[in-house]
Amino acid sequence: MVTTAKAKPKKSKARKVKAGRVYIQSTYNNTVVNVTDESGGTIVWSSAGRVGFAGARKSTPYAAQQIMADVIERLKPFAMEEVKVFVKGIGSARESAVRSLAAAGLNITTIRDVTPIPHNGVRPRKRRRV
Repeated sequence: MVTTAKAKPKKSKARKVKAGRVYIQSTYNNTVVNVTDESGGTIVWSSAGRVGFAGARKSTPYAAQQIMADVIERLKPFAMEEVKVFVKGIGSARESAVRSLAAAGLNITTIRDVTPIPHNGVRPRKRRRV
């Protein structure tokens, strides 16, 4: 019986992405960061749970710093230089996430708040009849 060595699939080289978008979603309970290319395809993502935080610590500014450090470390093979930042939500980690992104050396072209705002609210309940 002859054993043949299986050919290992080649690892694809990380493509170079000069510009991209960073979506930061910050809630009272968690912080999620998603980095995409210009067309919207996800390159790297991270969240507080992925970094190792649990419970109430997931929504802290320190957790946001750690998330951004994780994202930037995993973003290095792509050689990204400039980003547009889209911030969504009302959590306390929004500011901290943007600051640590700027401190990492990425060129931030725009920062945009895309938090949804209700225009007229929900329909009121029907009147109570006694």
